Amino acid sequence: MPLIQVDLQKQENPETLRHILDTIHKCVVEAFDIPPKDRYQIVNQHDPEELILLDTGLGFERTNRQIVIRVTSKERTQDKKEKLYELLAQQLESECSIPPKDLLISIVENGDADWSFGFGRAQFLTGEL
Repeated sequence: MPLIQVDLQKQENPETLRHILDTIHKCVVEAFDIPPKDRYQIVNQHDPEELILLDTGLGFERTNRQIVIRVTSKERTQDKKEKLYELLAQQLESECSIPPKDLLISIVENGDADWSFGFGRAQFLTGEL
């Protein structure tokens, strides 16, 4: 059920992009204990000048592999959120060569009434999900 929005620099190879998205999904499944088929991802690819992600005073510089991951989800525990951050940093580095310093992750929480998966109904409220 989490909706994942990914912003990154344009990828030349569609397979590279798919691998990044698959890796992100694997991390979300593990951290949030969701079914593997619960996959909703939106990708926005940008020219380098369209992504400005400074270090917020932490003293590092990002590379051209910088990526923003926005997660819209029902409420999750602090432990699950921290697990997601850790898994994304580890797995995107080992699987996709994206340095952990290049990750910006934001989680926005909402409730059951804030989701409709089609047909004009709030399936969490109707009991369909």
